Amino acid sequence: MPLALLALAVGAFGIGTTEFVMMGLLPDVADDLHVSIPTAGHLVSAYALGVVIGAPLLAAATARMSRRTVLISLMGLFVAGNALSSLAPGYDSLLAARFVSGLPHGAFFGVGAVVATGLVAPERKARSVSLMFLGLTVANIAGVPVATLMGQHLGWRATFLGVSAIGLAAIASLALLIPRDRGQAPAAGLRRELAALRSLPVWLALGTTVAGFGALFSAYSYITPMLTDSAGYADSSVTLLLALFGVGATIGNLLGGRLADHAMRPTLFAGLTSLAVVLALFPLLMATAWGGALAVVLLGVAAFVTGSPLNLMVMEKAAAGPSLASSANQAAFNMANAGGAWIGGLALAAGFGTTSPALAGAALAVLGLAVAGVAAAVDARRAPRTGGRERVVATHVPRAAAEAAARH
Repeated sequence: MPLALLALAVGAFGIGTTEFVMMGLLPDVADDLHVSIPTAGHLVSAYALGVVIGAPLLAAATARMSRRTVLISLMGLFVAGNALSSLAPGYDSLLAARFVSGLPHGAFFGVGAVVATGLVAPERKARSVSLMFLGLTVANIAGVPVATLMGQHLGWRATFLGVSAIGLAAIASLALLIPRDRGQAPAAGLRRELAALRSLPVWLALGTTVAGFGALFSAYSYITPMLTDSAGYADSSVTLLLALFGVGATIGNLLGGRLADHAMRPTLFAGLTSLAVVLALFPLLMATAWGGALAVVLLGVAAFVTGSPLNLMVMEKAAAGPSLASSANQAAFNMANAGGAWIGGLALAAGFGTTSPALAGAALAVLGLAVAGVAAAVDARRAPRTGGRERVVATHVPRAAAEAAARH
């Protein structure tokens, strides 16, 4: 695998850290800025809103730019947003800064996925995407706990300064490792990217992302009360248990990338089925401490096995213009975050029990399977028109150049 993937992983590590660290800093931020914890929780929503809005808009606005330049520019915006967060004098300014921090998130992963697949031979595309996302999953193991501890001991502003430093390291890595001659955008630009979004298979792939990852966030958003109220863990143990989720997510991400290169759609179906089963077993697993810890790891594995095949499928179905579609898929991930948390909250508010959000998530995973099944049926119906040939992602790198890059 090319060393350039390391630069993408460093950027993903910084983005993953700043996305999830706010959850652990909410009490400190609320106390310092004299707002309630529910009000401080809007800082999480502001970041997610930035992702949903920024992903398609920034991808569209930069469609004709060199992808290397786009990645460096997006990371520059990321650094600026986190620096502004550390300097925010009050709640309103911090809210705006968090929104700015979220803007480059989706476009970075969207454009980065296209660059990653363009650096390797066709049979390694899914693995290249999984290696980029490795930075995001490792952030849950190391970045978020360390950044949370930094915020608790040095103040929450120090956390965002630290994340800005990670962003600067990512800019240096991108400038050094991403090849210039493989960073050019397709000549067709924005019109071609927009045309790719008119495809029904693209929207079915995006729908699978929303339902599948909505299943994850339906349960994960309420994992702390499950672990403390059902499994019997102390509040002080939750941080370590969430790091176990990061371990599971890392395993699932790497496994999904390797399997998807051999059989993309079967890997997706297997991942969604596993996710539905794991979530359905949550009431049983959360009855004991060891079962609760196992449930957290299995949730990470099952959910992130689907990550690489979903990203690659969206890019494949939008082969004529993959950057915008891939960025839209990142917006879909965050819509799944918000929607899944809302649905899980409805189950909890209805009085169905502490583990009821997991059962709601199991239903969403089954819905994701249904959407994926419809997508498979649509592809099967269209196959005779193309002689049964699978389309591959259109990239700016000729196959020979990609294979040469993979060897080095």
